[in-house]
Amino acid sequence: MLHSVDLTAVSVGRDLRIDQRTVHQLIEVGTLQPERRPPPTRPVRLAPRPPRLAGREGLLAVIRDRLTSLGPSPRLLALHGLGGVGKTSVAVEYAHRHQDDYGLIWQLAAEDTTTLSASYGELATLLGARDLVDSADPVAQVHAALAARADRWLLLLDNVADAAAVRDLLPPAGDGHVLLTTRSAHWPDTLDLEVPVLDREVAAEYLMASAAEGDAQSAATLASELGSLPLALDQAASYLRATGRKLHEYLELLREHRAELLGRGLPWGYSAPVLSTWDLSLQRLQTSDPAAITLLWLLACCAPEAIPYRLLLPPANEPPVFEDAGIGPLVEPLLRDVFAVEDAIIGLRRFSLVGPPSEGAVSMHRLVQAVTLDRLRSEHRGAWRRAVATLVEAAMPDDPHRPETWAVYATLFPHARATLRPDRPGVLKLVEYLGASGDYRTAQMVQEEVYTDSVERLGAEHPDALRAHAALAKWTGMAGDPATARDMLTLLLPVCDRVWGSDAAETLSVTAHLADWTGQAGDWARARDICAVVLPRRRSVSGDEHPDTLWVWAELGFWTGQAGDAASARVHYDEFLPIMERVLGAEHPDVLSSRDQYARWVGETGDPAAARDVCASLLALHERISGAEHHGTLWIRASHAWWMGKAGDPAAARDHLAQLLSVRERVSGPEHPATLVVRGNLAYWTAHAGDPASARDQFAALLPIRQRILGPEHPETLLVQSNLIHWTGEAGDPAGARDQFTVMLASCEGTLGPEHWVTLNVRDKLAMWTARCGG
Repeated sequence: MLHSVDLTAVSVGRDLRIDQRTVHQLIEVGTLQPERRPPPTRPVRLAPRPPRLAGREGLLAVIRDRLTSLGPSPRLLALHGLGGVGKTSVAVEYAHRHQDDYGLIWQLAAEDTTTLSASYGELATLLGARDLVDSADPVAQVHAALAARADRWLLLLDNVADAAAVRDLLPPAGDGHVLLTTRSAHWPDTLDLEVPVLDREVAAEYLMASAAEGDAQSAATLASELGSLPLALDQAASYLRATGRKLHEYLELLREHRAELLGRGLPWGYSAPVLSTWDLSLQRLQTSDPAAITLLWLLACCAPEAIPYRLLLPPANEPPVFEDAGIGPLVEPLLRDVFAVEDAIIGLRRFSLVGPPSEGAVSMHRLVQAVTLDRLRSEHRGAWRRAVATLVEAAMPDDPHRPETWAVYATLFPHARATLRPDRPGVLKLVEYLGASGDYRTAQMVQEEVYTDSVERLGAEHPDALRAHAALAKWTGMAGDPATARDMLTLLLPVCDRVWGSDAAETLSVTAHLADWTGQAGDWARARDICAVVLPRRRSVSGDEHPDTLWVWAELGFWTGQAGDAASARVHYDEFLPIMERVLGAEHPDVLSSRDQYARWVGETGDPAAARDVCASLLALHERISGAEHHGTLWIRASHAWWMGKAGDPAAARDHLAQLLSVRERVSGPEHPATLVVRGNLAYWTAHAGDPASARDQFAALLPIRQRILGPEHPETLLVQSNLIHWTGEAGDPAGARDQFTVMLASCEGTLGPEHWVTLNVRDKLAMWTARCGG
C-alpha cells in the first residue's frame, strides 16, 4: 500500500505561515508564546521496497544515467514493457535506492485519470499549493509548487495508459525527474526504456533460491516455460513456498494445468496474477481493435522469436484459401490493406504484447502466446494453427534448392515447426531446403517425424510411407551414418519389389541409393556391381536424359574409380557428364559434384595439375552459388587442396587443409565423415611437407575415431591404420613399421581376402619396410 514516510531530517519545503490555530494559542502571563511549528518533514509517498529484485542492477544503472544526464529539466523516462515484467518494482527500487537525492518523492497511480487527479489534489494540499494558482486545477497547483522548489524532486506515475493520457499531467518546469511505468511502447526514443524479461540464468537461480533446492535442470526448464517473466516467477515461488512442492512438481502442474495455475495466488507487491494482468489488455483490444486481436491469435501460433509478419501477411489481391471457412473473413482484411498489419502491430504495442518491430518481424513472449491460445476453445486453437500453417506454406519459395531462397526458409523454419503437421507439403520443402543448404542432421530429424507420422496414419507399406522411409535413409546417410542408411534400404528393397515391382522407377531408385550407401559404408566393389545392374534397367525405363538415369550413371562411374579403376571411371564420366550439363544446367549441384569427381579421375590417371585447376574453377563457382561454408563448397576445397599437393606443393596443401579443418568441424561436427577425411588428408600432407612425426601423431589420434565410427575393417579405417604404421617408420622406427605391417597383413588376408586392394597395398608396404630393415 502507498504510504507517507516521515523523514525528520529534511525540511518539508511547504508553507509554514502561522495559521489561525497558532494565533489563538493560549497566552501565558499576557505574552504571546512562540508558535509550535510542526517537525520538519519530507513528502514521500512510495510503495514498500521490493524484498528481492533479481537481475536488475544493469537496468537500474541505466535509469540512473538517463535521469541524471545533462539535458533540460524536468527529465522524463518511460519504463515500458509487458504486463508482469516488473516495471513498477524497478521504479520503486530506484526511488528507494536514491531517496537521499530527492527532497520530494511521490508515487501516483495513473491508470485511472480520475484517481490520478485526486492524487494530484492531495499532493497540492501537502505542498501548500492550493492558493498558488487556480484552486480548481490541482495539476496546475502541483506544477507551480514543483517549479518553485529549490531541491530536486521525483514523481512516479505508475501504470500510465499511453503518452496522450499524461501529456497534460507532466510537470513543465522544475529541477525534477518523472519516472513512469506503462505497457504502451509508443514513446519518443529519448524518453523510452524497455524493461525486458530476466536473463534465463538469473530466473533459474531465483527459482532455486525460492524453492530452497538445487534442481538446476528443473529450474532452467521452468524458467524457460515461464519465459523468465518476473510476475510468473514470483507467482511460482509463492506457490512453492506455500505448498512445499518441488520445482519438478510445479513444472508438471504447469504443463497439465497452466491456465488454472497461472490464475492462482498473488505474489507480494503485485495487484493481480499473470492471467488477470493480461486479461484487461485482451478485453480492450477485443472491443477497440479487432484487427489487432486477429493478428494476436496468428502470432500466438508461431514460434515466439522473430515472427516475420510482413512475410506471412503481404498485401495480396488473392489471399490464400484457408481450411476453416470462419478464418478467412478475419484474416483477409490484414492482407488486402497495405497499412492494416502495421496498424495492428501498433495496437499490440500499446500493451507491449509484442516486442518492437524490426525488419518486418516481432517477438512475442511465450507465456503471452500460451495464455492467448488458452483463452480459445480447442477447436478454435486448431483452426488458427492451420491458418498460420497456410500462411507459412504460402510464403515458402517454390524451389528450396536455390541458394537465394535459403534466407527466407531460415526465417520461416521455426514457425513452420510450430504450425505444420508432418503430413503438410511444406514439411517436405523444409527437408529439401535443409539438405540443399547442408544441414543434414536437422533434415534427418524432420524426415524421421514425417516417416513416423506416415506409418501411423497409413501403414508401413503404403507408398507414401515407403517414400518417407527411403528419404529417411538418405538423410541418415548424409548426416554421417552410411552403414545404417545401407541397412535401412536393404530392409526396404524387398517391400518395394512387392508393392511396386522390381522394375518400377521408385524401386530402381531405392536400389541405386542402396548401392550408394553400400559404397559409402566401405564396400566399393559391391556398390559398383549394383550400379552396373541398375543402370541398364533405369535407361530402359526412363531414358538416357532422365535425371535419375544420370545419377545412377554418375554413381557407376564413381564407384568404379573408387574400387581402383580410375581409367574406366573417367570413361563413364566422359559419357554422361555432357548429357548431364545439357539437361540440368552447368551450375546444378549434381553437375558440380560430378565435375569434382571427374577432376579426381583426371588426376589419378596422370594429370594432377589439370585436376587442381578444374577444382580451382569449381571452387570459385561453388562459393558464388552456394556460399563459402556449404557442404559442397567444403568438399571442393578439400579436393583442391589434395590436388595442390599432388601437383607438387605439399606445404600449400597442408596449410589449406589446416584452415579448412576448423570450418568443417564447426559446420559438420568433429566426427562427421567429411571432417575425418579432412583430418586424414591434413595428416598425409603434413608428412609429405616434411614432418613425419606430426603426421604419425595425427593419424594415431584419428585411428580410434575411425574404428569406432566406421568399424575396424572399413577401407577408410584400414587406410588410416596403414598411414599410421608407414609414418611411424618414416619418423624413425622402421622395425616397428615392419612388425605392425606384418600383423596388419595377416588381419587383412583373413577378413578381406588375399586379393583385396587394401591387402595388396599392405603387402607392398610390408615388403618395403622389411627391405629397409635389411631383411
